[in-house]
Amino acid sequence: MLPTVEGTYRNGRIELAETPQNVGDATRVLVTFLAAGDVDLRSRGIDERQAQELRTRLAAFADDWESPEMAEYDDYETNHRNAEPR
Repeated sequence: MLPTVEGTYRNGRIELAETPQNVGDATRVLVTFLAAGDVDLRSRGIDERQAQELRTRLAAFADDWESPEMAEYDDYETNHRNAEPR
C-alpha cells in the first residue's frame, strides 16, 4: 500500500503534517491539491454522524476564527519564528 500523508502548500513548499514511515530520501511523490474544505473524514475514523456533531460543537467558534484579529494565526509558525522578542 502506498503511504498517504496530509500536508499544506505554503510559500511554494509542501509542509507535511507528519513524517511518513518507511519512506526513503529522494522517493518520488505525487501531489494532489484538494479544494478548500475537502477532508477524507472516513480515513480518519470519523463517520457522518460524528462529523455533524463536530461541526455543531465547533460552530460557536466560527465568528472568532474568522475575525480579522485571528489572521495572525493563519501562518502562526512562520509569524512566530519571525517575531521580534519582547
